[in-house]
Order: sequence, then structure tokens, then C-alpha cells
Amino acid sequence: MKNGDIVQKLLAWFARHARDLPWRRTRDPYAIWVSEIMLQQTQVKTVLPYWRRWLRALPHLAALADAPPATLHKLWEGLGYYARVRNLQRAAQIIQQQHHGRFPRDFDAVRALPGIGRYTAGAICSIAFNQPRPVLDGNVMRVLARLYGVAGNPRAGRANARLWELAEALVRRAAGLRARRGCAALNQSLMELGALVCAPRQPRCALCPVSGACVAHRTGRVAELPERPRRTRPTPRRFMAFVVDRHGRVLVRQRPAGGVNARLWEFPNVEVAPGDSDARAAARKALGRLPAALEPLAVLPHTITRYRITLAAYRAAWRGETTPSRAGARWVERRALNQLAFAGAHRKILRQLQAGPGKPS
Repeated sequence: MKNGDIVQKLLAWFARHARDLPWRRTRDPYAIWVSEIMLQQTQVKTVLPYWRRWLRALPHLAALADAPPATLHKLWEGLGYYARVRNLQRAAQIIQQQHHGRFPRDFDAVRALPGIGRYTAGAICSIAFNQPRPVLDGNVMRVLARLYGVAGNPRAGRANARLWELAEALVRRAAGLRARRGCAALNQSLMELGALVCAPRQPRCALCPVSGACVAHRTGRVAELPERPRRTRPTPRRFMAFVVDRHGRVLVRQRPAGGVNARLWEFPNVEVAPGDSDARAAARKALGRLPAALEPLAVLPHTITRYRITLAAYRAAWRGETTPSRAGARWVERRALNQLAFAGAHRKILRQLQAGPGKPS
């Protein structure tokens, strides 16, 4: 089957089976850009409410460029990888300053924006502007590696270069057709096929519109392609956190700019050795002095990239008016805690705290 036939079949399949996603109902490059950034390492069902809430709060580039960082972090709270939201605002500010507030149509100008790589620039330019720019995310890599029998690590070296070549050949073939918005539809068909049919495990080959051309399907190598790099063994880490209460106010602190979870809020905490269970010593280190009482609250698992974290949380009563001398620390009314954007693990503590004694969060 030639590329032209493959493109025709993909376009026909997408026209019938594409999910009705809200960012597919617009050609606004701003809305499409936000969706692409949110979808990085995040499932569609998770992104849907975040995208809708974001567009209600920040409906255009100028609103994003001028938004207070606290507003951005609260809108993004729970999506993780917070550098993404900071790059969104930096890019919006550059567009306001250098492109007169209009999202650039030029591929190189789009790619030069913070947080936008080759894939994201291609997705925006093809979907918003129908330009023949290839895309290669995890779903597309899997589809093309199986369809054309591309061996090797799909994210590096010759295999990656070959996949980009194939993606470009297909989208350029789509550009030569009379199909309405063929480039946009072709790239989205590849993404959609990987999401709905050509799954990593147990792909639904009987439903695939191009299974007749698929090298992996024909040669019985669907389970082998694409090749999966060996995973790094996760590193265990253990933390203790303290929910310190004084007259109905809770002690929280804001993480410094520039590091992990920059500017997000958290309860005072400290990392301890994997087998360490001395909560009193940890409290003294985290708070500067020993609180009046300690009571276990919850033990919560959490995962960040290659780290498998165990977070042991304790309630701590505070006596006296002295505030722990820690940078960024402040007392916050309990009812106001929900207004702050918490780091993921500490948001779990907050939910546990609000669930009340004996109630699962």
C-alpha cells in the first residue's frame, strides 16, 4: 500500500471515529497550544476539565501574559510538571512583546518559544494553520514504528530520524490532496489511531484502517515494536511532613523559585533516611523546635519521575506565639488553604486533613 493510500484511509477513518474533543472545535492557536502543553504526559480525560477551566479564566494570550503566578499555579494544580505552566506564561509574554500579541504562524518562530519543541510546534502549525509539519509524540511513534517496521529506540538515533521522515512524508502527501484541512486531520488521525486502536498492549488490529499495510501486523511483530528502552529502577525516598495548628491557623510554606515545584505551597517537611521513624527529631529539624504534641495523620505514597516517595504526615500542636524561622512560612486560616496551589504530595495531605479523623481522603 502506497503512502497516498495510507493517507486516504487514515483521513476516512478519522472522519468517522475521531473523538469530539473541545480543542478540535477551534482553530484558535492559543487554545490548541494550551491543550498540547496540558496533554504532555497527561491523559485526555484528566486534561478536559483543566482545559475548560483554563479557557474560562484566561480566554486569550493577553490574559495569560498578565495573570498573577498564583492564579496560574492554582489553575494548573494537579497536572504536575509545573515548569510547563511557567513556560506558557513566558511564551505568552514574548508573543505580546515580539509578535504584537498575535500567535506566530511561522514554524521557526513558534518553536523558538519557551516550552515548545519540534513536536509541539508541528502540532500547533498543522492543527491551527493546516501547515504540512510532521508530529511525533508517543502515539505517533508507536503507529509508525509498527506500520513501517522501524526497529530501534524510537526516541533516539536512526530510528527516531526515520520516524520523523515518515511522519513528514505522510503529512506532505496529505497537503497534496483536496481533503479539507488535510494536514490537520492527518496528524490528528495518527495521534488518534495510537490512542484508540494501536495501543501499547493489546492493540485492536482488527479495527485498524491500515492493518493491511502494517509490517508489524503482517510479520507478527506487533508486541515487539516499537522497542522499549530498559526502565531505570525507581529510587525510594522518605519524607515526614507536619500539619502544625495554632488557634485555627495552619503553618505552610512556599517553595522557592527556580527549583522543583517552584512557588507551590507545602506543609513543613524534611527528608529522612528510608528506615528512619523518629518523628520528633524530624519535627525539630523541620520546625526549628519540638512541637507540643505529635499525632500520626497519614502515610501517603507519591511518585515523581523516577522517585517512589513515602510521605508520613503528622498533626502537630504549637504552643506560644513564636513562628518557626523558616523562609516562606506563614500561618493560614484553615478555610483559606484551598485557595493555595499545593505540591502534589501535600495536596494529598490537605485532602486527608479535610476528610476528618477516621475518614479516607
